[in-house]
Amino acid sequence: MSIPIYPGNPYPLGATWDGEGVNFAIYADNATDVELCLFDDITSEQESVKIKLVERTHQIWHTYLPDVKPGQLYGYRVDGPYDPENGHRFNKNKLLLDPYAKAISGAVEWHDSLFGYKVGDPKEDLSFSDTDSAPFLPKAVVIDPNFDWQGDKPPKTPYFRSIIYEAHVKGFTYQHPDIPKEIRGTYAALAHPVTINYLKELGITAIELMPVHHFIRDRHLADKGLTNYWGYNSIGFFAPDVRYSSSGSLGEQVREFKEMVLELHKAGIEVILDVVYNHTAEGNHLGPTLSFRGVDNASYYRLTEENKRYYMDYTGTGNTLNSLLPSVLRLIMDSLRYWILEMHVDGFRFDLASTLARELHGVDKLGSFFDIIHQDPVISQVKLIAEPWDIGEGGYQVGNFPAGWTEWNGKYRDCMRDYWRGEHSMLAEFAERFTGSSDLYRDDYRRPTASINFITAHDGFTLHDLVSYNEKHNEANGENNNDGESHNRSWNCGVEGPTEDKAIVELRQRQKRNFLATLFLSQGVPMLVAGDEIGRTQRGNNNAYCQDNEVSWLNWETADKDQLDFTRKLIQLRKEHPVFCRRRWFQGVPIKGLGVEDIAWFLPDGTEMTDEHWNHDYAKSLGIYMNGHGLRSVGPKGEHIMDDDFYVIFNAHHDLLKFKLPPEKYGAQWSKVIDTTTGHVGENGKSYKAGKMVEVGGRSVVLLHSETVKKPKVAARARKAGEPI
Repeated sequence: MSIPIYPGNPYPLGATWDGEGVNFAIYADNATDVELCLFDDITSEQESVKIKLVERTHQIWHTYLPDVKPGQLYGYRVDGPYDPENGHRFNKNKLLLDPYAKAISGAVEWHDSLFGYKVGDPKEDLSFSDTDSAPFLPKAVVIDPNFDWQGDKPPKTPYFRSIIYEAHVKGFTYQHPDIPKEIRGTYAALAHPVTINYLKELGITAIELMPVHHFIRDRHLADKGLTNYWGYNSIGFFAPDVRYSSSGSLGEQVREFKEMVLELHKAGIEVILDVVYNHTAEGNHLGPTLSFRGVDNASYYRLTEENKRYYMDYTGTGNTLNSLLPSVLRLIMDSLRYWILEMHVDGFRFDLASTLARELHGVDKLGSFFDIIHQDPVISQVKLIAEPWDIGEGGYQVGNFPAGWTEWNGKYRDCMRDYWRGEHSMLAEFAERFTGSSDLYRDDYRRPTASINFITAHDGFTLHDLVSYNEKHNEANGENNNDGESHNRSWNCGVEGPTEDKAIVELRQRQKRNFLATLFLSQGVPMLVAGDEIGRTQRGNNNAYCQDNEVSWLNWETADKDQLDFTRKLIQLRKEHPVFCRRRWFQGVPIKGLGVEDIAWFLPDGTEMTDEHWNHDYAKSLGIYMNGHGLRSVGPKGEHIMDDDFYVIFNAHHDLLKFKLPPEKYGAQWSKVIDTTTGHVGENGKSYKAGKMVEVGGRSVVLLHSETVKKPKVAARARKAGEPI
């Protein structure tokens, strides 16, 4: 087949259709030869056209094909030295995915030919494989980038108003009875009115999707009949995974993803992507050659200094991307900008973000990765959330990320779990975490919203399992229960796993309400995991990464409707009252003109706490006064804005306690808004006068607010203005 070939341009990288043809460009610094391979259709085992790229600008090989259109399948063969001990693993017998592919046709079909060496050879990866991998590798797809965004505008919800909901594209909708069966588990299902109405009624402002970058199902999992359900095994940093598309057409996953974002934006819901730029799916030195390894192994990966045959592994996955190299930094930045500008996403959660900060072997928060993001006019303007740790030495970096970043606050999670399971000496840290973790963020001129608060995440127990199991039960993963975290800070309330004991069932329900109330009353940004609001269980599996089945999927038929209602009301309460989502730190000093502090702490007997009280080992209970009058601000029409005053009582003791309310200067009249003993949330609770006793059940939370007369319209304008201080 003869087709016209033109030199093309080195920029942009990837395959770019301009309406008349396609420009192909690929970075391969150490390569000696690059071939572009075109395939007729998805069933083709061999390329129909092979084009040797003769144009090279610096390290980028490129060409332009005027007759190529969207839907074209393609890949590369790259030649150069096969010298693993010096970091080079070129093998032109291996078809390679374009690192900049915007769409990928399907999943890998595992076969020994996908490896650059002879599998089973005594010399392992020092041997050389001459078998062709093309029949077993999915192909990159040229896409049509055009899409009618209908004037789409991002919601731009400020952090202090954000309620983040972590969800899996498939697991969230796959068993939903009210969503058409043919689209369940897909981007289209997330865009369905049933899903969007559910999220709106729950009060969610941002959905944080677990990885949607095209990922690989590990061979060892495939051999066990399992899969990489979570998706933290990326191979395509620009391509939405085709397995979450309801359409079988080539490249349609891109359109479907955009439609999902558009519909969520119309509902005022942001889309945040969980992204994995720290490693790829190619694994260690014995891993497959699918893309980066064959394109230019020595450039894309961090190799050991002693022997470049091996990879630095800060992630536990076998390799680490070399974010020190300009070409790799460009790949990451181009990917981020693409998802913002072309796919309209609103932010990113960076998996094992400490790895990206590593300069040489240390973690440097002022590393080149952060410098580039900080100065980028596009990326710096969206939500940037770090998982602030990796498995390398010094990798736990909670509180050390620079301005402009928020962090998954692992210390918040651990503290709240310990407090509610009855650990000793918790009050001082509990107070710190509840008020936004100023010890972690205040010195860097960050605000309480730097803390992404969570009790559970995809990794670990669900909320239901957190109160139902002391030990992990991961036998289904096929690793003899050796995988997953062993120290979960969980408490089964007296029985391991399911039980019909009514007292234990009631205690577990109350403990779940305690966790939810603590989360949504805390300063910072709350993150809820999909299904925790309806009592989802993984039957004690705390590492369900390979369970693409009922273990991981949400079961809507067994949803705990009472818990869902409780969660909805909690979120609504938080949204209505700025005192629970302050933009600035509590000061703990009297406010001018009011004579009381913005926050004050009390013992059960009504005594205001002193430094001596914080470290008493017996202390498991306290009352917290939060001054809504201290939220001084000006509304859109110049009116003064203020909120209610609140008094929250936390009792982690197993027995009922009587709490004496503060003196009248803090509030003359109080009424109960939340009681986790009964599950009550609302304005019709029992009323109390200042100084009176309030009974607080064992292991429970009670929230009261002062019955101060306010002008409802002013309060409504305050919420709309969104300017609490």
